[in-house]
Order: sequence, then C-alpha cells, then structure tokens
Amino acid sequence: MQVLERPTFDSRESKEIYQYVERHGTTDRETVQNALGLGPETFDPSLNGLTSAGFIEEHDGTLSLVLDIGTAREYETDDLAYVVRPARDEDFEQLVDLIQDVAAGRTYAVAEELVQELRYEDTVTRHNNVWSRVFFVATVDEFAVGWTHLDLPHVDTLRDTAELTVGVREAYRGYGIGKRLLDRALAWAQANGYRKVYNSVAATNMNAVTFLEAQGWDREAVREDHFTIDDRLVDEVMMAYTF
Repeated sequence: MQVLERPTFDSRESKEIYQYVERHGTTDRETVQNALGLGPETFDPSLNGLTSAGFIEEHDGTLSLVLDIGTAREYETDDLAYVVRPARDEDFEQLVDLIQDVAAGRTYAVAEELVQELRYEDTVTRHNNVWSRVFFVATVDEFAVGWTHLDLPHVDTLRDTAELTVGVREAYRGYGIGKRLLDRALAWAQANGYRKVYNSVAATNMNAVTFLEAQGWDREAVREDHFTIDDRLVDEVMMAYTF
C-alpha cells in the first residue's frame, strides 16, 4: 500500500467526471455523461485517461473510485465468525444505521457528526485534492456490526495526521471486533506514512477511554465543557496514537 495519490487531471472534462463520481459514489457511465452534458467524443477519451491513470475503475458500465485499502479478512471466535473489510458504497445505509446506533447513547459526539456528514454527502468514500475518507466495516453474515473510519486531510500542515472513529453495536461487543477494526485502521495509517492518529471522546464515555488506553493510546489533553450532552456540559478527552 502507498500513500493516497492526489488525483490530477489532463482536462476540465476529466476533472468534472472524477468529481462527479467522487461526490456521488458508484454510479453508471450513462448517468455521469448525461449529468455533465458531454458528448462521446469528449467523454470517452477523458474517462479513458482517468481509468488508465488508476483514479477511476469501470466495470460493466459502472464507475467507481479506485482506492487500495486492502482486502477482506475473516475472523472466528468460539461463538462468532465475522469479516473485517473495506466498506463499499452499497454499505451506505447499513453504515449510517450502525453509526447512528452506536451514537444513540449520546457519548460519542464525533460519531454523531459523522452520521450527519454521511447523510449530507450520500457517499461512503471520499478522495479529492483537499481530503480523503476511508471506512472499514465488520460484518456478520453481511450485517454491519462495527466500523472504523479515517479522515485524511491533504493540507500540508496536517498531511501526516488522521482522525479516527471506531464503534461496535452493543450486542456484538466482547468478541474482539473493536480491537480488530482499530488494528486494521492503524496498520493502514502506518503503512501509508501517517505518524499520528487521534480521536475525540466525551468524558462520560470512560469505556471508550479505557479501551483506547488498553490499545496503547494516550490522553493528550482535556478540553473542559466542550460538549453539550442532554443539557449538561461535558469535557472532551483528546486521545492519540503515535507510531
């Protein structure tokens, strides 16, 4: 794996095609062409340039971003078998439901914000010249039970740090899924040259703080009265993992 390459474009048309797919997620070729109002004499060579450069993949007329974030891995305990894999666009509805379920306890403000972000953007993966977002998901019989995600800014001053979230449905905790997800995201971040990953946790969520500390994370700082949860002011615990 290599650091995510920022997309470059040979023409205005190729940039428009890439931006449409990046913003709307996996979609069919005809939809993109019609939405942009491009004729085949312009659309076809522009798309061919993007596929040749490895920025977009076409399969049976369907276009999607190309991001190499690994493959599926299977795990099994005495009581449960599950898979940890990169999330796909078709996981969108399950992913939103999963994060919303975990965030319902009102102790994971960043996850609540992530749900709103996903709903607004209506796509799982993002990758442009400003920032990227990648997800890994844990599934049991294709049912999403846990996730981890990385926000990856491309601003030079932040290019080697990433924000991480992780969560598991309550009924599936205790099987090591959270640790597997966390390890997968950290391994990917380290392999791609990031030196630091951070997370923000409400002080009322001491289970999360304890979990991260057990995995080698440090408390970097506490911002007092940072969150408002159920009309109460709650401190933010700023956690970080440095490679």
